[in-house]
Amino acid sequence: MTTKFTKFVALMFMLSLSTMALAQQEPSRMTYDLAMKAMEAAEAHARQQGWNVTILVTDQNANPVMLRRLDGASPRTITIANSKALVVTQTGLTSGEYGTRLEAGEIEEIEGGVTFQGGVPVYLDGELIGAVTASGVRGFQDEEVSIAGAETIGSISND
Repeated sequence: MTTKFTKFVALMFMLSLSTMALAQQEPSRMTYDLAMKAMEAAEAHARQQGWNVTILVTDQNANPVMLRRLDGASPRTITIANSKALVVTQTGLTSGEYGTRLEAGEIEEIEGGVTFQGGVPVYLDGELIGAVTASGVRGFQDEEVSIAGAETIGSISND
């Protein structure tokens, strides 16, 4: 009897922890339709330049809403695009700006983050709604792709 009760209490404790973790995340502000518009613009820019990249659109919690890996893009670019989204959504900065500020000692390091260009925030009406990231070419080129997507649905700054 005691063993069943102990298991039950442990199970309830674990469920309450998982519920609290889920409750801490805000509902996604990046809709599927917004993500689709950003993705189409970013992909069009990449294809126009002949760049084989992975493009990721996330919500403000860094949860993927849409991902595309164009033919020829390395599978590794998915991980890099995710890492860029992580720093963008946690700081509200571009991934390149995060790297610059980290190097200057102005901000704390984000575990699993990257410090090079290619990820940009998406602001709508001054509110961070997500990120658009790209990986597969040089950092400034990745950023061009990301900006092309982000600026079709919002702004890359909260000004």
